[in-house]
Parts: sequence; C-alpha cells; structure tokens
Amino acid sequence: MDEITAETGAATGGVNILLRLEGLTLFTGMVMLYASWDGSWLVFALLFFVPDLSFLAYLADARFGALVYNAAHSYMAPVTLLTLGFGFASPLTLSIALIWLAHIGIDRALGYGLKYSAGFGFTHLGRIGRQKDA
Repeated sequence: MDEITAETGAATGGVNILLRLEGLTLFTGMVMLYASWDGSWLVFALLFFVPDLSFLAYLADARFGALVYNAAHSYMAPVTLLTLGFGFASPLTLSIALIWLAHIGIDRALGYGLKYSAGFGFTHLGRIGRQKDA
C-alpha cells in the first residue's frame, strides 16, 4: 500500500454501496419535500450547484480545497439551516436547506465523497476521476 492510499482510506464493498444509497435516498427525499413544499423550481435550478463553487478553493492548494469543499458538502450547515427554517418559519431558509441537502445527496449517490487533502480525486467513497484507475 502506497503512502497516499494509506492516508486516504475509503469505504468499499457493501459499506460503499450503502453510503451511496443513503445519498440517493437523501436526494430523493429532499426533492420530494421541496415539491410538496411547492418551492420554486427556478430557485432550485439556480441554487442546486452553488455548493460546487467550493471547488475554487482548490486553486489555492489541495489542503485548503478539501477543507472548503468538505465544509460545503457536509450535513452540518444545511441541517442547521433546516432547523432554523422550521424554528423561525422561514420559507427561504427551508428552501435553501432542502436544495443544499439534495445537492449533497446526489453527489454522494454518484460517488463524490468528502475529500482528503491528497487531492480532489481522493474521497471517503474512493477515488474519482482519472486517478480512479491509477
């Protein structure tokens, strides 16, 4: 096992499948809630890929890129927004939280996991991109 592989352990086998199915479940659930909430699909389309702007942090370096990407793709901030949206009856806050969680869900379902500082292609769900076959 090379040094990078040792630093970037990833879920494999059934655990990987389960994590990806959880992502698909999250995506489906959030889209269904958004639809029942009768949220604006234009707002959904405009905001759905906003978390991916965190990729720009990789222009600085891989460590900072991973930190910013993981902050934008973890459940902590959108679940906090969801809670605040319910607590303060704020439709916009709820909409943003549902869209953000849907984004994270589809990313996880497609295998785009949280990043390691070894580089963008190293995730908790395994390698992605050209590095996958390396």
